[in-house]
Amino acid sequence: MAKKANEKEASKKGTRELLEEKIEIPPGIEANLENGIITFRGPKGESSKNFFDSKIPVKKEGNSIVIRASRSTKRDKTKVYTFLAHLKNMIRGVQEGYVYRLKVCSSHFPIKATVSGNDFSVKNFLGERKARTMKIPAGVKVTVDASTITVEGADKEITSQTAARMEQICIIKNRDRRIFQDGIYITEKAGESLLE
Repeated sequence: MAKKANEKEASKKGTRELLEEKIEIPPGIEANLENGIITFRGPKGESSKNFFDSKIPVKKEGNSIVIRASRSTKRDKTKVYTFLAHLKNMIRGVQEGYVYRLKVCSSHFPIKATVSGNDFSVKNFLGERKARTMKIPAGVKVTVDASTITVEGADKEITSQTAARMEQICIIKNRDRRIFQDGIYITEKAGESLLE
């Protein structure tokens, strides 16, 4: 009985321990924290995200961002390490940027992908007269070179969602996908090839 009581006491103490994680701001990167919103600016652009949480404050101390949780419960640990992963992605984005590449594949009708201002359009998809279009979000650069589409941006989430939407606007319905394999497909995600 005494052993179980000691284990319970130890587990209670463990939940009260302060959990703190720190991430250094690299040179050449500007960080701004206001009302829980962190904004990073770097050579590849700007990225901002809301990190407001009443139980897990995120603060800028000197040249680093500090995340603190008053208790190291399972839920708090999950939030702290999620915040940490987002911060690392943001810093990498403004330093190096994220690049997604897509391939235009056409076996029945020649597909033409074009960029005009903030509009991305796919013409002649399966012989359709009306072009399939989508808006390109702010902070994302899209270039088309023959059958290769390159999507670049500092924010990983917005950049990846833009690439995914390009793939989705060419989804084939009510046809045999084994025969009709036309479309736009992601071949590289954030610098990692999907073809290997």
